[in-house]
Amino acid sequence: MPSLVLASGSAYRRELLSRLGLPFETASPHLDESPLPGEAPLVTCERLAQEKARKIAPSHPHALIIGSDQIALLHGELVGKPGNHANAVRQLQRASGQEMTFHTALCLLNAETGRMQLNRVVVTVQYRSLHPEQIERYLAADQPYDCAGSGRIETLGITLVEWVKSDDPTALIGLPLISLTSMLLNEGVVLP
Repeated sequence: MPSLVLASGSAYRRELLSRLGLPFETASPHLDESPLPGEAPLVTCERLAQEKARKIAPSHPHALIIGSDQIALLHGELVGKPGNHANAVRQLQRASGQEMTFHTALCLLNAETGRMQLNRVVVTVQYRSLHPEQIERYLAADQPYDCAGSGRIETLGITLVEWVKSDDPTALIGLPLISLTSMLLNEGVVLP
């Protein structure tokens, strides 16, 4: 089996990939993740997943390289990582009682052959009607300032939502494992 490299510095993606039980290494691609002028958010998401994998390829010429990127949309508007408490409060106030859609692009690049597989997985999250005190308690406990949409579904963020719809629920955390398993199978990596 070729070596497996996760083109990411994300602890969330690293934890998800470890669930597959395969040996892998991580390499952070250090990209400017800003959208290009006039670029639609879904295009940005897919482009960045591919660029992350391509950036790592020269230093891992015989590896299968995983690139992933995620965006969140609320009423068609991009919702980024809040970065701080005040922004997280605003994001959760806007999300209260609303549906937010998360798009996670996944790329698997065979650096040796140049074969690239790309998929985008959609997750729709219906938020509960959130009270200000509930938002403050949640943010104090989870501090999800590095998460798009200001929530960690894998921890207390689950209490903020009424339902989640997706063909691949791990996509919400940032790495769609069902899709990745299919891509790996296409490269001859059979799991488990």
